[in-house]
Amino acid sequence: MRLIVGLGNAGFEYAWTPHNLGFLAVDEIAERAGIRVERPEAKSLVGLGKIARQDVALAKPQTMMNLSGLAVRDLQERLECVAGDLIVLYDDVALPWGMLRVRERGTAGGHNGLKSVIGAAGTTEFARVRMGVQPDHPVGDLAAYVLRPMRKPELEFAGEMVAQAAEAVELILTLGTAAAMNRFNRRVSPEESEFESGEGGTES
Repeated sequence: MRLIVGLGNAGFEYAWTPHNLGFLAVDEIAERAGIRVERPEAKSLVGLGKIARQDVALAKPQTMMNLSGLAVRDLQERLECVAGDLIVLYDDVALPWGMLRVRERGTAGGHNGLKSVIGAAGTTEFARVRMGVQPDHPVGDLAAYVLRPMRKPELEFAGEMVAQAAEAVELILTLGTAAAMNRFNRRVSPEESEFESGEGGTES
């Protein structure tokens, strides 16, 4: 079974913030597949079903972002999933709005939710789909930036990215992570490439 986890914060006040793109992506995947992600299990909301003829579990951890790994570890144990079965979707301030990056592995960078998942999984060797939320101006407090409601232009980018993220996950399941990387990863500027080595991320 493949475990597909979107990172975010539980609560209505966080629903439409940049930091909840992982949740929004899982919602998009669920809608396309006809899966309801609503069963409380393992500190998460979970939905079981099939995508591309594979058994999948879609999950939205309810632990709050920085403790996401606790939920992922419980889910792995209950579903008997290894790290190679895991796909994690999350926001990334290292990438411009609208840019998607698929990776087979990597560090957490500054993203504390992903850091928690890596700590719980005990490895960086799992697929991830990163969705860009980079500010277009200097920001002193990145945590406040990713936790405030998205503006209209950002919501439009968000809609495009979650649709692409759903397509990327479907491609990972059908043809593998490398195929998804070839299709969705765009070339980046030298400035953006500097972030690639650390996988970017956020502070909250």
